Amino acid sequence: MYKLDDLLHLMARLRDPQHGCPWDLKQSYASIVPHTLEEAYEVADAIERGDFEHLPGELGDLLFQVVYYSQLAREEGRFEFAQVVDGITRKLLRRHPHVFADGDLYGAPDAARLDEAAVKQRWEEIKSEERAEKAAAPEQLSLLDDVPHALPSLSRAIKLQKRAAQVGFDWPAALPVVDKVREELDEVLEAMSENDPQAIAEEIGDLLFVVTNLARHLKVDPESALRAANGKFEQRLRFIEQALRDAGRAMEDCDLEELDALWGEAKKLEKQQTPDC
Repeated sequence: MYKLDDLLHLMARLRDPQHGCPWDLKQSYASIVPHTLEEAYEVADAIERGDFEHLPGELGDLLFQVVYYSQLAREEGRFEFAQVVDGITRKLLRRHPHVFADGDLYGAPDAARLDEAAVKQRWEEIKSEERAEKAAAPEQLSLLDDVPHALPSLSRAIKLQKRAAQVGFDWPAALPVVDKVREELDEVLEAMSENDPQAIAEEIGDLLFVVTNLARHLKVDPESALRAANGKFEQRLRFIEQALRDAGRAMEDCDLEELDALWGEAKKLEKQQTPDC
């Protein structure tokens, strides 16, 4: 079987100025980013569908993205793939003192076992220490400094909210957040009544943010929940399309009442196909 060194060699050959691939030679950090995001989502999709047969291939595609960036950096004299491996290993050693005593990768495990809550608390404390070390002026450091702007908006909202919660800026439970959801929905309705597109967009954003906060309090990942809802919508719409094809009709020729009735049939079928727990 090929090994990691073989993949690194392949990447270098693809970027060889004389004999490499013309497409690969044209790429840059920025041009590769969309492919990286796509590959990460394909990994998530394979896991959610339980498609473990194809998961190794999807993970390989994602790994190749890291190799690609490292090759670009090597050509520019910035860093090598080995530094990427070294950096993440050192970081994880530092962030798991409850597993690696004194940061020794091959040393005996620490006898003091922590529960999950203590581990998470210590993880965040260590990350805070790391952020402080990176800051040129620690007194100006923000909790939010290293929350990536390129994250999907729902995921970034969760990270921002979690950071604020670390210093007590958070609701104590889920029910007060439900009240806030109702409040934001009322503000959307008010903006709609005033027919103000800019205000409507702003209020919709506030509503989405607080719904994300509700998901966090209920320990629901909003990205996963929305992907599941998308899948459910897709399945039901495909059912409607097939039912109409069987009847020799087009969706465009049906009124909303007919389509809604078929939607109800799709929902009923889903319940029948769902095994009792």
